[in-house]
Amino acid sequence: MGRAVTAAVLPCVARARRAEDHVARIARLSAMPPGELELALGSSPVEAAPWVEAAAAHGVVAAQVTLGRMLLEGHGLAMDKAAALGWFRRAGQAGDAEAMNMVGRCLELGWGCVADAAAAAPWYHRSAAAGHGWGEYNYANLLFDGRGGARDQPAAVALYRRAADRGHARAMNLLGRCLEEGWGTPIDPVAAADWYRRSAEAGYFRGQFNHAVGLLRRGRLAPARDWLCRAAGDADVGMAARMQAILAQLDSCEAG
Repeated sequence: MGRAVTAAVLPCVARARRAEDHVARIARLSAMPPGELELALGSSPVEAAPWVEAAAAHGVVAAQVTLGRMLLEGHGLAMDKAAALGWFRRAGQAGDAEAMNMVGRCLELGWGCVADAAAAAPWYHRSAAAGHGWGEYNYANLLFDGRGGARDQPAAVALYRRAADRGHARAMNLLGRCLEEGWGTPIDPVAAADWYRRSAEAGYFRGQFNHAVGLLRRGRLAPARDWLCRAAGDADVGMAARMQAILAQLDSCEAG
């Protein structure tokens, strides 16, 4: 009789211990910032997925953002953009600036929903107000073009500058372009050249291209060539062709 009772009890004890371990792990995950969370979940997206889902369901905001990205990209889980938007929205409503930006991105581009720039704008605005570089950059793009609301290029330039000051390479390049062309701000070629250089050094291919063009105008052919070669490696087909044409002209000039 005692053995029979023990045999019946042991599975219950095992399940209870597994439940305790599960709760304890969720508690540990809840206390982790996003970077540590990703490391704790391991390198295999498939193995991490159940823990990400469990942590997200338990209200861990960083896990909700991670789960949204996994669903958006089909990374470790089947792609489900509508579900991704739902998780981003939950995390955004909890105050996560990255999630707010991703809600805006989904709404702007129609990922898991009908594209709606007007609906995206307030989410980008909230992300930008929370100091998120991508939120600032994306909201600035809407303001610059007048998509989703009134066009306001000076406000866009201010946001590009804020994002650039945080180290956002794309914002640095667009701030340089605004300063070069006088879009929403007085023309300042010296400041434009500096922002192009900073964008180039941060690794953005368009910044590298614009920095190279500036160097060519100043007759600095060797460093211009180096930056064009670096930019061509990341550029799209059309832009890479333009760079190759410029490099061919440099080769011709040097040969002559």
